[in-house]
Amino acid sequence: MLPANKDICAMREMTCSTLLLVLVVSLTGCHEQADGAANVGQTATAAMHFSGKYPLRVVVTTGMVADLVGHVGGSFVEVTPLMGEGVDPHLYKASTGDVARLGEADAVFYSGLHLEGRMGDVLSRLANRKPTFAATDLLDRDRLLKVGPEQFDPHVWFDVALWSECLTQVEQALAGYDPPHAADYRRQAAVYRDELASLDAWCREQMAAIPTERRALVTAHDAFHYFGRAYDIEVEAIQGISTQAEAGVSQINDLVDLISRRKIKAVFVETSVSERNIRALVEGCAARGHRVEIGGQLFSDAMGKPGTPEGTYMGMVRHNVETIRRALQ
Repeated sequence: MLPANKDICAMREMTCSTLLLVLVVSLTGCHEQADGAANVGQTATAAMHFSGKYPLRVVVTTGMVADLVGHVGGSFVEVTPLMGEGVDPHLYKASTGDVARLGEADAVFYSGLHLEGRMGDVLSRLANRKPTFAATDLLDRDRLLKVGPEQFDPHVWFDVALWSECLTQVEQALAGYDPPHAADYRRQAAVYRDELASLDAWCREQMAAIPTERRALVTAHDAFHYFGRAYDIEVEAIQGISTQAEAGVSQINDLVDLISRRKIKAVFVETSVSERNIRALVEGCAARGHRVEIGGQLFSDAMGKPGTPEGTYMGMVRHNVETIRRALQ
């Protein structure tokens, strides 16, 4: 009897994953290491210094990490991000092309805290033979939001001041790998750190302009709690911190109750998450006699299109803050 379609798809997915891991082993060696956890790149980097031609070829996972590495590395680094606009890093699977790019890179940076969940095996194997760094490695764990016994919310870039502290990891990693330009990396990190401090102050000012009773941010998935903590706004979401888990009917109904009871004006869709559940919220509220609008589209796990203001970290943050303020004020 022939296998069902879903079984064929599962078999193909397993085959693809196996081939990717084989390719990683061929590129990086067969040493084992725990999945994409903190400090995976430290052992490899300790004995490595860059000796090739500039610019350094650095492959990164997300646009937010690309932004950090690009500002610190400047003209000495060529940054290639794997995940573009609208891509959900929680669900992202490395393609054979991605693995080839990772294998050819001089160094690799990723966000960490299990944001790139399905790339864990690839990243951990790379770390045994190539400088591979999680941008969040040096963050004080006491400042992170805990979501499990050994698990933290990975969406730290929504607190601009906290994300700015990731510059230290990028600066130290590049300086350690490329000592001749260590002073340049320190200087460039300091310049960007000042720019992010100004952005953080602006965010606080903008959110403070929203009346306290209206500061309720309702989104598709639970990506904005660092934002809520930093800028004093209540955050509610349909899905959890990872989009891998499907939202249940009870979760949607609970939010419909909350929105209708408190007469919340607007809810928000995300560029990297389906609008389906947010549309269900709007329809559910309408059935209760409360009209709630979609206040706009927010960038959550991915930045905007390259070459646009939202294609930069600072532009993405400004877009989000302005969208939230306009809808809720």
